[in-house]
Amino acid sequence: QVQLVESGGGLVQAGGSLRLSCAASGNIFSIKSMGWYRQAPGRQRDLVARITSDDSTNYADSVKGRFTISRDNAKNTVYLQMNSLKPEDTAVYYCKVVLGLSVYWGQGTQVTVSS
Repeated sequence: QVQLVESGGGLVQAGGSLRLSCAASGNIFSIKSMGWYRQAPGRQRDLVARITSDDSTNYADSVKGRFTISRDNAKNTVYLQMNSLKPEDTAVYYCKVVLGLSVYWGQGTQVTVSS
């Protein structure tokens, strides 16, 4: 069993910054990738950023240059540093971890950016 605990969401003004964290615990082995997705009301859940076991990263075009994903392997934790936030970044952000052939999702954390 694997548990994901997310933190760091909140309310911020446009232009501000937030850092999201997602800590994985339990039967952790062979993490293939860790990533962040987001879902706004009435929209589908989309990839924001992802980092693989060999530290390669990919980002949604809308966040390139503003968001940075990183990981701490010793803590099984993935971070998402979000700078220059825009109102359109408002969504519930979900952590996703791929372990072997299994996929795990966090409970989601709300990010609200006011204009």
